[in-house]
Amino acid sequence: CGHYFLFMDIAFSTISTIIKTRRSTKPVAMNGKKIPDYQVESLLELADWAPTHGFTEPWRFVVYATAADFSHRHAELYKCSVAPENFQETEYNRLYQQGDKASHVILAIMKRGNLPKIPVIEEIEAVACSVQNILLGATALGIASFWSTGGMALRLPMREFLKLDEDDHVIGVLYLGYADNNPEGSQTGR
Repeated sequence: CGHYFLFMDIAFSTISTIIKTRRSTKPVAMNGKKIPDYQVESLLELADWAPTHGFTEPWRFVVYATAADFSHRHAELYKCSVAPENFQETEYNRLYQQGDKASHVILAIMKRGNLPKIPVIEEIEAVACSVQNILLGATALGIASFWSTGGMALRLPMREFLKLDEDDHVIGVLYLGYADNNPEGSQTGR
């Protein structure tokens, strides 16, 4: 009986440490080292264990095994979507280069299920929980992560690019990679 409680204390300590040490690392601070694809697949498997009302599992993920591929598309989407008088070269360049040092990009999407009795907010929350599972799993594997909603992520052109239905939403862009220096201190970002 005592071994069980010791095991539970160790398990709690481990998960507590992972939760408390998870930090956002901006993609520019990543070092370009590639994450093995099987580890990214393992993170997506963790996402599938998020709580979901009615077992709708509204999360969908689009994975770019080369983060720069997404960043280049993201920048072009910005360029094509903004009026010429509002175009900012610095924003274009920032989006274009944002994934240069990241390994993978995962687009997190809420795909509305066919159970209208379930409020949209619960579907969004389920996807946020699945994203948290990915971020915590990444921390456990020594992978740096950043959850972004910037650029075009939450805008209509991104939804159109992804061919999302009217009730579907992009929840964020996850940048994954390795960093030589991990942020310390209190949590200041996602």
